[in-house]
Amino acid sequence: MTEKGPGRVLGLDVGSKTIGMAVSDLLGITAQGLPTYRRQNKRLDFEELRKVIGQYEVREIVVGLPLRMSGSEGTQSEKMRIFAEELRRQFSLPVHLSDERLTSAEANRVLRETEMSIKRRGEVVDRMAAVLILQSWMEQRAQAQSREQDGRIG
Repeated sequence: MTEKGPGRVLGLDVGSKTIGMAVSDLLGITAQGLPTYRRQNKRLDFEELRKVIGQYEVREIVVGLPLRMSGSEGTQSEKMRIFAEELRRQFSLPVHLSDERLTSAEANRVLRETEMSIKRRGEVVDRMAAVLILQSWMEQRAQAQSREQDGRIG
């Protein structure tokens, strides 16, 4: 695979204790959840992300940006902006921030509709949130590209 060839997009739902992860297919259409990573320290966290990036040939990263319901930013948003900048420096990849409002609530709602135990739901909610963040970002990008192409044709 060439450096400029297709690659996957990694979606991250970053919390203080865990990092929910999801990866796209090669075409950037669907998102699949990966095991949630339990955070340890910055060095080990980035080591784990380096493994995932290499294993899945990741070419872009999307990080959930926690905004207030009003759309304004707070302390957590600033932490994610700093984290995204660290990802850019560490991995020399494009890193995008994506509004993650309601993704954890939506993940919990989806999981509640399953027969899954509360304990098991707690284990997979971060993964599901990462899938929702990545899926939403890919759909928005596809819509923007479609509008751009429509503008060139018309």
